[in-house]
Amino acid sequence: MKREMFHYQSLKKYLFKLDPESSHDVSEFVLRKAKHIPFCLSLIKRKNFITNHSLKQNIFGREFLNPVGLAAGFDKNATIIETMPALGFGFVEVGTVTPEPQSGNPKPRLFRFPKEESLENSMGFNNDGMVSIQKRLRKVYPFTLPIGVNIGKNRTTRDDKAIEDYTNLIEGFKDFCDYLVINISSPNTPGLRELQNEVFIKSLFSIAKQVTSKPVFLKISPDIEASEAVSLSSIAVQYGASGIIATNTSVEYTLLPNAKKIGGISGRAIKDKSFHTFDEIAKELYGKTLFISVGGIDSGVEAYRRIKAGASLVQIYTALIFHGPSLVKRINEEILNLLSKDGFNHISEAIGSDRR
Repeated sequence: MKREMFHYQSLKKYLFKLDPESSHDVSEFVLRKAKHIPFCLSLIKRKNFITNHSLKQNIFGREFLNPVGLAAGFDKNATIIETMPALGFGFVEVGTVTPEPQSGNPKPRLFRFPKEESLENSMGFNNDGMVSIQKRLRKVYPFTLPIGVNIGKNRTTRDDKAIEDYTNLIEGFKDFCDYLVINISSPNTPGLRELQNEVFIKSLFSIAKQVTSKPVFLKISPDIEASEAVSLSSIAVQYGASGIIATNTSVEYTLLPNAKKIGGISGRAIKDKSFHTFDEIAKELYGKTLFISVGGIDSGVEAYRRIKAGASLVQIYTALIFHGPSLVKRINEEILNLLSKDGFNHISEAIGSDRR
């Protein structure tokens, strides 16, 4: 493990000489090409993928071999799904996808803070659009790992027409994924967070239930008051949401020294803030819905804290950039050790144990 970390730390020195978005593009290119070398991928998977009955869960009819998933934002265009098992992930979420392609916000729009192991991004839902991404998913779905699709409205779509964007996306992807995520909590599309209101959530989830039987999640912001996050999550569940993903990035710039004050912060800087929002929602809704926790998770200890607070699954993104491809394996190994230490035979016994 130490040797693997050494190799990545050496590589990271060169990657971090590039601007963050270029570095991401290089990494994505390598991962995209890697799928054409199946023998190599198979070897890497055997090294990174943890297979243990104690981590397996059947959720919504799909088997999750471990609870650690890739959060939305890394694979925006569904180009590297086939490589994700080799990194040890138990599931993958692509997107955010919009109905029409869009280039996103002006560059530079992604900033790294190595000391704080955090990022600040104002990407703006840059993606290839529904038709192109649907074609890619059609080729790989169903896949070895469960696939989620994170969806959002186009920047140019007026708020009073936003529900049409989401409805079209749900209709477009329902047959090519295992779950969908309603993203109305990104800070990088003007007015998007205004859709985090009771009327819109009621309408959208009522329609979603009619359009698909696939699980549809609501992804919540860490920046709204905890009581409002609880209320909106409760309404979403009441009107058909299958679960809550907490949380998205934060615009509380005081959390990050020298923040650029544009877009959202992710990574270690928002760890406690993200957990607080998730914890407050879980206090109210644990046992009534399913939770995926994301935001600042960088270790098995932190993942296990979220699990004990009620999360069935967790997601990472920013920590992967700072800790490298062995991180998922390490998190799963640490979760297994913590389960054993607490006398649990299976992850299901730990989920929500702090709530009971």
